[in-house]
Amino acid sequence: MDRRRRRSTSEMNNPIPRLLLLLLIFCCQQGAVQSQETEPPSPAKHPHSKNELQRIILSIVLGVLTGLICALLTALLVRCFVRYISRTPILKGPVIFSPKIDPKTLQLALASENRLLGSSPNGKYCRTVLDTGLIIAVKQLGPFSECGSPEAQSKAAKRRIQQELEVLAGLRHRHLMSLRAYVREHDRFSLVYDFMPNGSLEDAMNRVRETQLQLSWEVRLRIAVGVIKGLQYLHSYVPQIMHCNLKPTNVMLDSEFEPRLGDYGLAKLAPYLNGATSGYSAPECFQNGRYTDKSDIFSFGMILGVLLTGRDPTDPFFGEAASGGSLGRWLRHLQQAGEAREALDKSIIGEEGEEDDEMLMAVRIAVVCLSDLPAERPSSDELVHMLTQLNSF
Repeated sequence: MDRRRRRSTSEMNNPIPRLLLLLLIFCCQQGAVQSQETEPPSPAKHPHSKNELQRIILSIVLGVLTGLICALLTALLVRCFVRYISRTPILKGPVIFSPKIDPKTLQLALASENRLLGSSPNGKYCRTVLDTGLIIAVKQLGPFSECGSPEAQSKAAKRRIQQELEVLAGLRHRHLMSLRAYVREHDRFSLVYDFMPNGSLEDAMNRVRETQLQLSWEVRLRIAVGVIKGLQYLHSYVPQIMHCNLKPTNVMLDSEFEPRLGDYGLAKLAPYLNGATSGYSAPECFQNGRYTDKSDIFSFGMILGVLLTGRDPTDPFFGEAASGGSLGRWLRHLQQAGEAREALDKSIIGEEGEEDDEMLMAVRIAVVCLSDLPAERPSSDELVHMLTQLNSF
């Protein structure tokens, strides 16, 4: 008992343990305070951290958009530059496609006085002799213009015409007038072709009407077959080429009266080169201005009708009511009435019944080609088959 009292008395008299306990409690409290201070602030208590996050996201989005815009602009500039350096240059001086023609000789010949062979709204044809003795035909395309400023017009038009002429120069067929060269001048182009000694089919038929020339049915059928074969080649070319101005003045005849198509594809070169005003043009060309390969077939039907009848479509006879108003309607009327023989040129009607049958069949073919509806006209492939069946070529 006394011991316990002494121990308690000694503990009360000794303040060190109590101080240690108080110090331990104080340290624990300080640690708790520090841990609370080091905890990250919650968004609710610190709104500045939320704004920082929004700024970071906005910066990333703007950076991505800026990069995409810069990449697109760079790609566009590169594309424009490639187009600029790869575009067709406007060539100066003669562009030659035949080894028989020398550029300097050609320029000298074009500068001299040439013999005029014919003219049309599309230009004029001249006969020219080179220093080498080679005779050529030159088609001069008149001044052209397009929309836009005068300088831009000229450059754009010349470059486009030049590209089209490069395509036409690559066409090779026995019944086409091959482009041998062309010369770009100030405001026009001169196209160089082989000279055809017998002129055009129009010239030949005029001589036939004046009894200065005799063309048998065999020759006329050969001309028709040659014309449609040349047309077939153009229509089967990729991309398709339409003549757009097929008529006797554009069918040239060589020394053997083999036909060659001229002026093909020229209507695409410039707006003024338009053959839709010709009496050989299809009705749809006047009605809605649309021109297709079947429009060329209509023009061929007119040429075949001229070869069969010997008549010019502008003959006053076709202005009378009895003729139906046109060569095509007149042929259709006679064919339906069983009187197609009355339409044939008297100078080619012979005693041989076989030729007469061929000509009557050719009248039927011409009538089908001259249908008012393009869908009812045959294709150039079908016509080649039809006409070659009339005779062996």
